[in-house]
Amino acid sequence: MSDTWLIIGLGNPGARYAGTRHNIGQLVIDELLERTGSRLGSTKARAQAATTRLPLPAGGPGPRSILVKSSTYMNDSGIPVGQLARFNSVPADHVVAIHDDVDLPYESIRLKLGGGEGGHNGLRSISSHLGTKDYLRVRAGVGRPPGRMDTADYVLQRFSAAERTTLPIFVGELADAVEALVSDGLQAAQQRFHSR
Repeated sequence: MSDTWLIIGLGNPGARYAGTRHNIGQLVIDELLERTGSRLGSTKARAQAATTRLPLPAGGPGPRSILVKSSTYMNDSGIPVGQLARFNSVPADHVVAIHDDVDLPYESIRLKLGGGEGGHNGLRSISSHLGTKDYLRVRAGVGRPPGRMDTADYVLQRFSAAERTTLPIFVGELADAVEALVSDGLQAAQQRFHSR
């Protein structure tokens, strides 16, 4: 069994999309990079990546982890995920996709293995390129759009002023959830973060 993890924060590249709800996964990668003192480097897989070890709760370094930000747009997220997973011999159950979820209230965290994509094009692309839906997801609740606003427009907007006051705490907790997933396993991480 592989002891390497592939952790991707979903989002779109470029300053135009930085800080939008759709890019919350990339904010979590930024937090994990800061915690581990790692820096992204370019790859041949249309992504930036850093190989590091996430800290264990009891202290010390955890298993080898590849932190990834795709250089593709959301709809093609699976291209670098598939290439990096194959190149590094990472099985699907060691792939973690961090993504926004409009079906969860803002600041909710849900962890799961497999399941549907819920209309999320980034997940659909990953499922296609991995050839399976059986990879891990860290679902970051961003809430539903107000009124009749189109969901696509909503997720491409930046967080509201009220949301931004707690966003750093939320991103930190999402990073904690990723670390717990890698070090303690899915069930223990679910028990900790689903009941918070």
